Amino acid sequence: MVRSFASPRHTCLSRRPMPSRMQRSPPWNGSTRRSRTAIDAPREERVTVKVAILGTRYRDLSIEEEILAPLGAEIVHGDGGSPEAIIEVAHGAGVILAGSGPRFDAGTLKQLEAGAIVRYGVGTESIDAAAAAALGMWVAYVPDYGTEAVAVHALTMALAAARRLQIADGTVKGGRWGIGDVRPLHLPSAQTAGVVGLGRIGRRSAELLAGVGYEVFGHDPFAETPGIRLGSLAEALAADVVTLHAPGREDGSPLIGRDEIALMSEGSVLVNTSRGSLIDTAALVEGLEQGRPAVAALDVFETEPPDVEVFATVLDRVILTPHMAWYSEESERDLRIKAATEAARILGGEAPLNVAATPGG
Repeated sequence: MVRSFASPRHTCLSRRPMPSRMQRSPPWNGSTRRSRTAIDAPREERVTVKVAILGTRYRDLSIEEEILAPLGAEIVHGDGGSPEAIIEVAHGAGVILAGSGPRFDAGTLKQLEAGAIVRYGVGTESIDAAAAAALGMWVAYVPDYGTEAVAVHALTMALAAARRLQIADGTVKGGRWGIGDVRPLHLPSAQTAGVVGLGRIGRRSAELLAGVGYEVFGHDPFAETPGIRLGSLAEALAADVVTLHAPGREDGSPLIGRDEIALMSEGSVLVNTSRGSLIDTAALVEGLEQGRPAVAALDVFETEPPDVEVFATVLDRVILTPHMAWYSEESERDLRIKAATEAARILGGEAPLNVAATPGG
């Protein structure tokens, strides 16, 4: 059953005991007697487990309901836009499924008295994982969705920027004609592409870039990728097109600052579909004003939504999209199935497959 938070109150398992990898843990109150779960209970005695879904804009929750309802889950949902909103909806939930918006700091987690959080997506920066573990909570995530969608979006942005489509569009809409505003343009077969980060998405992006003719080389200190020539970060940044697919740094510092921007080629393109924290935005704007890079195509930002006024002096040199690279109907469905399946594992007494925090860890 799916209910909005405005629905009547319902019975749920509060402070639900969470499983270790080998066995279910005792209840959080320290008792050695294990609580009955929705799975353990006979059909006529089955306990309703509260599952909260926060920070999504899905048209309906039928995918999650199909996977979780057989386990006794009753789904509530809300926007999770503030600590108060999170606690109001999700207090006592066996599992919380969360989008990127809700922020779970230590204080919020302590008041939640929930069992686990599963992120719709890869990043868990919005969750204090250490605090969650100390409170006996799992934190899980979905790392392997949207690979094709993000790689296609990165390629699309790279080609649009390389062809200066944002400038050509403004030329025609401004009542002008001709190609003078976009000169010089070059074919992919005459240019290089540097791919920074060679995980699933980086490797697929490299394949797509090579497929349209770019000479591709990559940079990843942790990867050995057959078929891709590897080089230093400086070598990657000197390419005609640079695409970023690296994870954010643990301390949140940018990978691309003023010194790195200075290494870029005049007339080059910089694409970021990975993490907003990878780029020092102020340094990027300064570089764009000097033509290094000539165009930046960004799907992620240091703060989302971004303050577009930051780009006021270089609006004709940027292509901006609203953190949509991951999205297609197919990738969204894949994400939701995998997130709900992780929640089902936890409710069923199993460890999730992709773990950012382990109870007591």
